[in-house]
Amino acid sequence: MLGGRGSGKTRAGAEWVHGLASAAHPFADRVSAPIALIGETIADVRDVMIEGPAGILRSARYNRPVYEATRRRLVWPNGAIAQVFSAHDPGSLRGPQFAAAWCDELVKWPYPGECWDMLQFGLRLGDWPRLAVTTTPRPLKLLARIMDDAATITVRMGTADNAANLARDFLRTMQARYGGTRLGRQELDAEILGERDGALWTRELLERGRSTGRDNHGRIVVAVDPPASAKASSDACGIVIAGLTDEGMVDIIADHTIGAATPRQWASRAVAAYHAVGADIMVAEVNQGGDMVKSVIGMVDPTVNVRPVRASRAKWLRAEPVAALYEQGRVRHVGVLAELEDEMCDFGLDGLSSGRSPDRLDALVWAVGELVSGARGQPRVRAIM
Repeated sequence: MLGGRGSGKTRAGAEWVHGLASAAHPFADRVSAPIALIGETIADVRDVMIEGPAGILRSARYNRPVYEATRRRLVWPNGAIAQVFSAHDPGSLRGPQFAAAWCDELVKWPYPGECWDMLQFGLRLGDWPRLAVTTTPRPLKLLARIMDDAATITVRMGTADNAANLARDFLRTMQARYGGTRLGRQELDAEILGERDGALWTRELLERGRSTGRDNHGRIVVAVDPPASAKASSDACGIVIAGLTDEGMVDIIADHTIGAATPRQWASRAVAAYHAVGADIMVAEVNQGGDMVKSVIGMVDPTVNVRPVRASRAKWLRAEPVAALYEQGRVRHVGVLAELEDEMCDFGLDGLSSGRSPDRLDALVWAVGELVSGARGQPRVRAIM
């Protein structure tokens, strides 16, 4: 259960455990115990999972258990027991056996892999040994492994889904401060903002380069990476706007990429962006569409200053020098460009992990290359007259 802050995931875990221990429909037809309760620390289990405002003791409206602190266990009137464990001590899970387990905030565990593996060996009692994981997501390899398991059912809960049980102004304040940001997407929308091993960009690198967009831009370029087909297709048309500040910084201003579009649709989108920002040039890749690319833009608006360009190297080789400019602190993003940044942090030597074409990233590379033309390490671009 992946949940944003205040989404109700702790309450859901507590209700689930109490339902198993009480043989309550729809959780269980018979008592499922003993149960393991695992948090980052013993204090976390006690203060959040057991005694917290959404914990088991607060949620138990019948068959109420008693917490025996000295023995670190919950005992129900029917004899069901839940034992407390700390993720700081994977060895404590070696030996005990369980019918079920509740793992809270897995991404905070100091030894996630070791604790998880020890727990699996102990889940061997009853007709249906099972467990629940409630956590705010982060790009943890173990979490990805769990979600990829065919036996796992994944549920996502955004903070806004639980608005009825939150302070009136909380959501408004959180959205105003963090809406659309990387932190907001993770902590409020329960998105896993991962990054691929060996990717050219990391989340940390992108976070270091943020701009308010208030700088003056002496040059503004709209870069277009058209889909291969002249028909409406599932391929997206990458459209990225970038500007060069008076200090020589490159700002990535916006991502107007459009998917499943006809040539006239994507050209109209690019032309509209061109005029909206007062761009001085539109760079358009023509490897796939040839003269058609420039022609279709001209049909929408013949006054647009179009520079057709053709890639002479593989995508990785063209993207490498642009990534180096990010590392040098010479490229910034105006605000958060979520979909573009997701693509950048997934781009490895073999392309995107999904196998799709990196349309947004391609457009970004053309935009940056145009603005830093003549700088050491620029992407190799051949203009077509």
